[in-house]
Formats: sequence, structure tokens, C-alpha cells
Amino acid sequence: MALLEVRDVSIRFGGVQALDRVSFDLNRGEVLGLIGPNGAGKTTLFNCISGVIAPDSGSMRFRGRDLSRMKTHQRSMLGIARTFQNLQLFGRMTVQENLMVPLDARAHRGVVADALHLPRARTEERKALEKARAILHFLGLLPHAGTPAWDLSVGQQRRVELGRALCNKPQLLLLDEPAAGLDAAETAELAALLPRIQERFGVSILLVDHDMALVMQACHYLYVLDFGRLIAQGRPEQVRENEQVIAAYLGEQGRKREGVKL
Repeated sequence: MALLEVRDVSIRFGGVQALDRVSFDLNRGEVLGLIGPNGAGKTTLFNCISGVIAPDSGSMRFRGRDLSRMKTHQRSMLGIARTFQNLQLFGRMTVQENLMVPLDARAHRGVVADALHLPRARTEERKALEKARAILHFLGLLPHAGTPAWDLSVGQQRRVELGRALCNKPQLLLLDEPAAGLDAAETAELAALLPRIQERFGVSILLVDHDMALVMQACHYLYVLDFGRLIAQGRPEQVRENEQVIAAYLGEQGRKREGVKL
């Protein structure tokens, strides 16, 4: 059984068919890329999977469970975590505090134990702090633990958001444009980091990004969307040579004129 099963998902916004019968599987331990030109429907699909919006038709199952009636927080508790194209950090809070937010939300110490600072609450808080600092160490952010998030570079902020998502103990990590705002060196570091995250935390990853160097290096398999429809799928080297994919990115005339490949 696939970890995530998407079947014939469609959604329309007014006169625009954002997704048109999209189907795919994501297996456990897989880093799967979802690519396509602007407006292809990639973020819309992410929003459907994470519960931000509901599709008009089709089905989605995660770990064998139907997601259609689950709210966003229920999907999170089931094991789906997400980062956003536009950074969603708490800028005034420190890097460590940003990671403590999801850990505190998942704590089972209780309001009374927290208010009275009982031993159980202190123990749970210490465990959460240790986990947050372990993730920061893994991401190379421990020296910045006490720094306000908005004082970091964009590349570092992207790592903080990754760390916060990992604090949710996900089985599936949805990464929406994680290379946005990064320079070439930072993107290369991210491409090397994603397989390490998959191995260290045992998560499967669904990645959306326009940076072809990133997706070609980090992903095991790719699906290509154009105008809401899947037009190609395959291993990165197969998709890179696909004429339909090249035409979708450049347009037919641009492909002939430039003679380039993805």
C-alpha cells in the first residue's frame, strides 16, 4: 500500500480548471517531485492534500485512511507536515522557540500540570527542549538557537521552517518551493540535505520547486503538471528528456529557438 494515494482529484475556481483528474502514488521512503510551469496546479494540489481546500471530486488516502473529512490539524496529527513558499515563521520568536511551538502543541502534560509546574510538566518540557535542540543541531542551526528568526538569512529561515515541520513527527513532508529565495550554493546544500532528512527521520517527501537542479538531484521520481493535468512521469533523467515537458516549460517556439533541455 502506498503511503499517499491520490485518485482523480479535480477542482475548479470559477472558469479555471486548476486540477483535472490528477492521480499518483507516493511510497514510503520516497522523495517525489511535482514540477510544472507557473499556474500548473502544484500548490493547489498541496492545499488539497494538507486540507487547506477541498477538491470538487476525487479521493485522497494517507496510510490507508480517507482524508476527505479530516481537518488540517487532524491531518497533521496523522503525520502530514508542510512548509510554505512564503515563509510562515514567528519572526520575533527565537529559532528555538519556533521549534518549541509544535512540540508544546503535541505535549500531553495538561493545563494543571503546566500551571503548577509539576514534575511531569518539567520532564515533558525538558524532553521537548532536547528534541528541538537535536533537530537544530542536525540542521546546523544550534549556534542560532537564541536568535530571533527574522534576523536570519532566507536560507537559514528555510531550515528553521524545515525543523519546525520535523517537530510534528511527520511521515509525509510536503515542501512547497523550499528553494525560493536561495542562491545557488544554498540550493545545492538543500539538495544534499533532503536525502539526509529522509534517511534520518524516516519521512517520505513530496517536493514542489522550480529549481530543476534541486529536483533532479533530490528526487527519486517526478510527476509533471501542466494546466492542472499530469502530462508526464518518470525518473528525473527520463523527464528531463521528455519533449512534452520541455514544450510545457518553454512553449513550442521557445523550445525550437533555444534548443535547451531541462
